[in-house]
Amino acid sequence: MTSANPVIYVVSDALGETAEFVSRAAAAQFCGVRTRIRRVPYVRDEAHLDEIIDEALQEKAILIYTLVLQELRLYLVQQAQEKGLQIIDILGPLIDALSNQTGLAPSYIPNITHRLDEQYFRKVEAVDFAVKYDDGRDFRGALYADIVIIGVSRTSKTPMSMYLAHKGIKAMNIPLIPEVQPPEELFMISPRKIVGLNIRPEALNQIRTERLKTLGLSTEADYASMERIMLELEYAKGIMEKIGCPIIDATNKSVEESASIVLGILFNGKNLPESSI
Repeated sequence: MTSANPVIYVVSDALGETAEFVSRAAAAQFCGVRTRIRRVPYVRDEAHLDEIIDEALQEKAILIYTLVLQELRLYLVQQAQEKGLQIIDILGPLIDALSNQTGLAPSYIPNITHRLDEQYFRKVEAVDFAVKYDDGRDFRGALYADIVIIGVSRTSKTPMSMYLAHKGIKAMNIPLIPEVQPPEELFMISPRKIVGLNIRPEALNQIRTERLKTLGLSTEADYASMERIMLELEYAKGIMEKIGCPIIDATNKSVEESASIVLGILFNGKNLPESSI
């Protein structure tokens, strides 16, 4: 079945930049056709592939992939063929050709090209990770993050995640909201990989009030009321204590100051990676 507006899913166990570049180059050959390209990076297990395949089926998408891990490549090919999806392997044929030419077996290590400039590419990957998993967009990120930042709204979770990303740390952040159950992923990882951000109620009230003014909204909104703030902070404190994670009082601290504490917790006195110094 043809589609006037084709969809391409770029699937990778790394960033997926190579396959996305190839996809855009191919799509550019069809003037007047609006091709939507969706990049899905950091695919490391069959369960994630199953979700991608199901979504691709609904959109009748073309799957283009750069999976280095053999078991994932074989699984994707088998499942896609069974369900009638078009799939294109970018790396596999060339890897096989080089193996035949050299007589050597490939290492099958994802992200190995990043080691050419480990410090730079670590930052790029970490920034991409922080954007992908910002504000709890996909709770699975907690399973792959170096650190997970939790706290109520306006405690600088996103700025801290981005700051840490520029240090080469894969950070994600998850907002804690009384009306929403915390994701189960928070209880599946070590408490040492989670940091809670706390703040004094009066300081949070001022921050939220200024935020409402900036948005042109009434400062009387429940969002900035002390009653609501106390409710949220008490709820967040309970979740943090249940997890057993370290808690930082971010009141009057700059992002840099709080992030330095996070790095100390994460590395526990060990030597930090060069990009974090």
